[in-house]
Amino acid sequence: MKTHRLVREIPVESRYDILVAGGGPAGTAAAISAARLGAKVLLAEAQGCMGGMGTSSYVTTFGPMGDGEKALVGGFCRELVESMHQRGYLGPGVTPDFWHKHYNRWIPFHPEGLKRLLDEKAAEAGVDVRYFTRVIDCETDGSRITGAVLSNVEGYSFVEAGAFIDCTGDAALSALAGAECKVAGIDWPDTAPGTLCSLVGNIDWNDPAYEGGVEAMDAVKLRVRKEILPQAVADGHFSEHFRFIPGMNKLGESIANINAGHVYGLNGLDSKSLSEGMMRGRVVAQEFVDFYRKYVPGCQDIELVSTAPVMGVRDTRRIVGEFTLTIEDYQARRQFPDQVCVYNRPPDNHPTNTSEAEFERFKRDFEGNGKLDRGASVGIPYSILVPKGWENLWVAGRCHSSGHAVHGSIRAQSAAYMMGQAAATAAKQSLETGQPGCDLDTEALVMRLRAQGCYLPQTELSKTMTR
Repeated sequence: MKTHRLVREIPVESRYDILVAGGGPAGTAAAISAARLGAKVLLAEAQGCMGGMGTSSYVTTFGPMGDGEKALVGGFCRELVESMHQRGYLGPGVTPDFWHKHYNRWIPFHPEGLKRLLDEKAAEAGVDVRYFTRVIDCETDGSRITGAVLSNVEGYSFVEAGAFIDCTGDAALSALAGAECKVAGIDWPDTAPGTLCSLVGNIDWNDPAYEGGVEAMDAVKLRVRKEILPQAVADGHFSEHFRFIPGMNKLGESIANINAGHVYGLNGLDSKSLSEGMMRGRVVAQEFVDFYRKYVPGCQDIELVSTAPVMGVRDTRRIVGEFTLTIEDYQARRQFPDQVCVYNRPPDNHPTNTSEAEFERFKRDFEGNGKLDRGASVGIPYSILVPKGWENLWVAGRCHSSGHAVHGSIRAQSAAYMMGQAAATAAKQSLETGQPGCDLDTEALVMRLRAQGCYLPQTELSKTMTR
């Protein structure tokens, strides 16, 4: 490959305690939690809002927060969903039982409300938020990052910090630093498809099919998946054989989001693939709006308001951490002394192509082999958030260290918020004690997280992390 050497003098900004790269669910929780703990925090976010997949990509549902008996989600994430509920930003019909005790219940929300609430909480905490800003390079000294190069409308600048948290989803900062990573399509063959979600309007929620509220909507969604979608495919409605649809979620009195239409073969680390995927996604989105108009009750006058400005990407690159969580850990309901959150969402590894065999594999994982019982959960250990051997670098969100099968469970937004709070608390502890991230006192970390309202039920604690 032909190369060009770029040499340039760039301004050095004031030093921060913690730099957070990426303002999605994990990055937002990390930045706000770190600032609340007294750290001077810079949050660099490539889009014009926080919330990531939940706002910029219109994936407007929080993943399940209860195990069918009790709430598993505490801390900042629970505070956020309760604030959303108080302000009327959750979908109509959502009650506190959705996160207190419901089993595998997704929680719809209005993306504009989430944007404003995160803005407020970041401002109240004192986070220095930089929208339209990316981390494009970094300097390292052995197993430490000393500073990062930012790119935005002003050009380039260099920021020094004591700790760095990679919440880019793509492990972009970790890869720039030279941390060991694994890549979808290379280190595991099946790459999860993308989805370009949509906002739609003019839904008739008073249609008799929806009498009965949330339960009736669930019944229609199930009917769409099992009966109506296969019929439309058989009728030749779609340009591809779409066998699965997450579905439509009510956001307001006449509006909804549609999470539908896989973009297969998408490489989220390739700009050409992403560009082609966005174009394809807009075509598919219209096909699904036409599908709802033709086949689904209450949607005869549906209108496409907007496709998301950012592709919904499920998997690209992940770190190799001090520990790698596996599907065997999940199926064994394994609990860890250093766990920083617990979760029970089924492995949601979407079909990677349109074949019937791949669809059957997905159903086995999601509905059968992988689903945990009511009251059960798996622990998410601290050690999957630490790139192996790194002293002042953490990750949170979907670029954590996990096996391919279990990744489909713990990549959800609610889990990402919890990981972000944990990474921030660990980074602040490291700055205070001088302990490196790869050798942190995890007993002290768990106690700090419990003090912040995080639900960590393990009875056994350890000063050393799971490896």
